[in-house]
Amino acid sequence: MERRADTDGLGARERGVLALERRGFAGAGAKERAIREELDLSPVRYYQLLNALLDDPRALAHDPVTVNRLRRVREARRAER
Repeated sequence: MERRADTDGLGARERGVLALERRGFAGAGAKERAIREELDLSPVRYYQLLNALLDDPRALAHDPVTVNRLRRVREARRAER
């Protein structure tokens, strides 16, 4: 996958992770399959990258709706612990 940064400073992989998170998935395993096939990542690595992106101001500038939604989900899960 291409590693060149776009004008927002995010690489193609980072933009791909955010794009995948914008989509809805039906059925068990569909998201994990898409992660492997489209991004060539293991699900564990995908979620590591996603978690780092949620704290990256470039990701927030690129896709504020998705990043803010995922931040709220992350904070709700942390509050449950």
